[in-house]
Amino acid sequence: MGRAHEVRAASMAKTAAMKSKLYSKYGKEIYMAARNGADPNGNLTLKKWIEKAKAEQVPADVIKRNIDKAKGGAQENYENVRYEGFGPGNSMIIIECMTDNVNRTFGEVRACFTKTGGKVGVAGSVAHQFTYVALVTVEEMTEDEVFEAMLNAECDVQDVQAEDGMVTITGQPNDLDKIKEALIAAKPDVKIVDGAVTYLPQTYVTLSEDDLRKYRNFIAMTDEIDDIQEVFSNVDVPVSDEE
Repeated sequence: MGRAHEVRAASMAKTAAMKSKLYSKYGKEIYMAARNGADPNGNLTLKKWIEKAKAEQVPADVIKRNIDKAKGGAQENYENVRYEGFGPGNSMIIIECMTDNVNRTFGEVRACFTKTGGKVGVAGSVAHQFTYVALVTVEEMTEDEVFEAMLNAECDVQDVQAEDGMVTITGQPNDLDKIKEALIAAKPDVKIVDGAVTYLPQTYVTLSEDDLRKYRNFIAMTDEIDDIQEVFSNVDVPVSDEE
């Protein structure tokens, strides 16, 4: 059928894998939250994860299935684990996982590092080079409007920066929802482009062409592991990779 068909098929397979991983990620979070109450009106954590899942276009049946599983008394138990390590070009990487088998997950994560020339570090070997923050980016608000909204809501923000028509707020991790609510209260039609708790690197590293290739391979490998929820690094990724 030719090269074009092969490329199309590979692209479709990659898209399907990414969707599967996304559904698995939110499915686990929704299931664990629903174990503490299946009614989102009385379980704010569950409500938050449902809203996030819908924003990522996770199908309603995936959401319902995991809530029903929790209501049915399923005994699956996931725990959050974090791994730190050094990737290609001595880059620093943090991987957050949710797993029901720590030994399996550690083996899979370690393979990602070793197969791309890196190594898993001990707890704290990398995290001290990152700042754990809430990061919110909005459009259709000026820097002054954002400052005023934060002051009125008494949000303890670390930084507010405007660039390319967007304003980014850096705050305390526990204040993520508070920051979003303050922005919406100040301007109901504000567009929140992104909002998450993240590890922000204190310094970035630019990789050589060879190390960048290895880093891309590393990320591709982590994309294949359902237990991995998020990957954070201090790599200055080329714009072409982010598009």
